[in-house]
Amino acid sequence: MSIQLGDTLPSLLVTTTTQAQITLVDLVAGRAAVIYFYPKDATPGCTTEAQDFRDLMPEFEQLNCKILGVSRDTMNAHEKFKANECLPFELISDVDEHLCQAFDVIKMKNMYGKNVMGIERSTFLFNAQGHLQQEWRKVKAQGH
Repeated sequence: MSIQLGDTLPSLLVTTTTQAQITLVDLVAGRAAVIYFYPKDATPGCTTEAQDFRDLMPEFEQLNCKILGVSRDTMNAHEKFKANECLPFELISDVDEHLCQAFDVIKMKNMYGKNVMGIERSTFLFNAQGHLQQEWRKVKAQGH
């Protein structure tokens, strides 16, 4: 069963671009949080989305809101993507798909005429008490 509005942030162990293994709850640590799931590092749509979050980072900081990006990419891919795009927020490597499953973002997608399982671009907003306040699923990268 996936996380629903009002549910609390799952206390799953995650690995971030700081090489830290930490629970998601401790990573957010009493702040509001935007957790966005994207299909793949360094692809056009995912780059646009990351750049938009990067460029709006001062506004999120004024709201005491942390941004976390999640994909199934490896740590090496995340580190390169973060460095190339000067991302000021953490990326979470979810190669085992535990976080993706908790948020129910793995869906059947049509890629170049083939059906594949992949991440459906989705964003989740948690308040400072760790409760899910809003979710956006199946979003388009540009303007999101």
